[in-house]
Amino acid sequence: MAALRRALALPAGAAPGRRWVRALRRSPVRVLPPRKEEAEERRSPAERGPPPPAVERGSAGPGLWYEKASPGDKSLGKVVTVAKSRSFRDRHGKVLLEGHRLIRDALEAGAVPRALFFSAALQLRELPPAPLKGARLVRVRFEDIKCWSDLVAPQGMIGIFSKPDHAKMSYPAAQLPIVLICDNIRDPGNLGTILRSAAGAGCEKVLLTKGCVDPWEPKVLRAGMGAHFRVPIVANLDWESVPSNLPSGVRVCVADNKDPGAQAEAEPTPRGAGSSGSRSGSPKAPVKPKRGAAPREHEDEEGAEGVCTSELAAQYYYENWMQSPAAVVVGGETHGLSPDALHLAASTGGKRLVIPVVPGVDSLNSAVAAAIVLFEGKRQLQRRRHKQEDERQKFPVVG
Repeated sequence: MAALRRALALPAGAAPGRRWVRALRRSPVRVLPPRKEEAEERRSPAERGPPPPAVERGSAGPGLWYEKASPGDKSLGKVVTVAKSRSFRDRHGKVLLEGHRLIRDALEAGAVPRALFFSAALQLRELPPAPLKGARLVRVRFEDIKCWSDLVAPQGMIGIFSKPDHAKMSYPAAQLPIVLICDNIRDPGNLGTILRSAAGAGCEKVLLTKGCVDPWEPKVLRAGMGAHFRVPIVANLDWESVPSNLPSGVRVCVADNKDPGAQAEAEPTPRGAGSSGSRSGSPKAPVKPKRGAAPREHEDEEGAEGVCTSELAAQYYYENWMQSPAAVVVGGETHGLSPDALHLAASTGGKRLVIPVVPGVDSLNSAVAAAIVLFEGKRQLQRRRHKQEDERQKFPVVG
């Protein structure tokens, strides 16, 4: 009883009542375990085991150090897997690049690396060293990169870069004063091939409207073969902002295969009945608005589009159309040219550039159509320049 009095701090002569017993039952004394640091100190050296290994480092040149990943480290694989997703690109503003050539082109164009995983130090020495000094460099086994890679023949190098800003990058000088506008290009392989053709022709820039596939998707990057860092790409544009990304006085043409000799229909072409970038025009079924979506400004109360565009004049793509500056719209194969593309072409006095195909063929591949039109424009431009040079030589200006 005396011990109980001392535990409960009862005054002398007071008998413990039920209230004090209930308090003892409800609030027992907690015995806290020793902290982790104290427990570790109490352990003998044999019980502690060996200390954690320090990160092994290597040198790839003056001021350029890399760390070696420990075998079986699965955290790096998770990082690479997450970096392939679009949510990662949109949320964190970073893209994943794979392959020595693509990474080298990105570094030379001014892209900022954040992390670089490679399997051989020789690969690192072949890259420009200055941009790599601010990135995390990790050497991993080639077998690990093979597991992470989507390529059939991996090159042993994967990098995570900040998403490039076309205004801060350095590109080769444009040789063709043409702006290519991609309208509803949703196939990654097609878009990558289109970008490759635009870079090969020396286009001024490429505009991607909303509805196009993300240009930084891995499949687009593989099909582009480095074109992302050889021509400026402006993505995710509303049609209202497309004119501000075009040179002043530009004439916008659309690629098509509608026969220019065909008689135009008497009735006007409603907005929403367009033709694809490389197939003949045919009325499309009206698109149902998404649930909860606000109606467009040019739609009436019944939901039908009330604005009409006049029929665009058509000519063959190999006839003279190349004027500086110029812009060409290529539409996707599934949905074709959007009404906004036709409206923009009509407002700038543009034309349909027809690529004739044999009867029964509905459309061309959009990437093929883009290549045909771009390189024909380049041929016309070079022919005009050669003609002007010949005239200057025949009739020199006497000072």
